[in-house]
Amino acid sequence: MEPMKPMKPMEPMKPMEPMKPMSGGGKWWPESLGEPSSSGGQNDLRYAFFPDKKRLLIEKDGKISTYDSGDHRISGVQQSGGGDPEFSSQNGKVDLSSLKKID
Repeated sequence: MEPMKPMKPMEPMKPMEPMKPMSGGGKWWPESLGEPSSSGGQNDLRYAFFPDKKRLLIEKDGKISTYDSGDHRISGVQQSGGGDPEFSSQNGKVDLSSLKKID
């Protein structure tokens, strides 16, 4: 039986690389709109609402669309089954298809 060899010393740990920020954390809307009163997202969709400009921005699949929100004050979004999102406003539910698309 061969005698046990002493263990080799462990190598020191290499320093960890700093974590990269998560995508989607920064502003994705034009600076000219200012700060949104509400923003959020669900599934593969993000939104930002700008009441002073009466604009609702939607980002889906990397493409941003702008809608005229009229007198709605958007405060939330619900999306089910990949269909069009439904937004909450002071007037109740708002279908995206009921808003005028600007670009």
